[in-house]
Amino acid sequence: MLNKKIRTVVVFGCIAAIFAAVGYWNISPERFLDRPAVKVQENDIDWYATNTHTLQYLPDGKVQYEMTSDKVDHVKASEITLVTKPDLNMFRGTEFPWHVQSERAEVNPDGTEVELIDSVRIARTDEKNRTTIITSSRMTVFPQREYAQTEQPVRIDGAGGVSTGTGMKAYLKESRIHLLSNVRGQYEAR
Repeated sequence: MLNKKIRTVVVFGCIAAIFAAVGYWNISPERFLDRPAVKVQENDIDWYATNTHTLQYLPDGKVQYEMTSDKVDHVKASEITLVTKPDLNMFRGTEFPWHVQSERAEVNPDGTEVELIDSVRIARTDEKNRTTIITSSRMTVFPQREYAQTEQPVRIDGAGGVSTGTGMKAYLKESRIHLLSNVRGQYEAR
């Protein structure tokens, strides 16, 4: 009889210990099922903004640039910012800004390099009311250095004529432009 009591106490003790362990560790059948791991996709957007307007000032209080766009998407994995329809005026503290436009743009994480994509147009009217327009299909702009470059075909309208070429280096601060190859020009005689 004592054996039967001990056996019953041991069996109920084991069952109580199992229930205590299950409650303690919160073991549930769902924990043993396979769950797909959450992966960050290459193009996952972690934030976006629409109808943006940005003003950046120089240390002396003059406007460095003003930009508007239809939409801005930030890619989580690469930290690249995608801009739709960027429209940028680079004042550089002067009254005569470079007006930069394109269909799309990609901005690197620290904002030092902007890749303009599709229907790129850079224009400026100087103090003598002379207009220069640079067009290309793709161009890289370095806003802090006031420099732009491309390896694509380029067209420059201005100074009484049209110049075309493949590849360009543009020093926007000095208004100096170098076409790299296949240069052709057509100018009006005065």
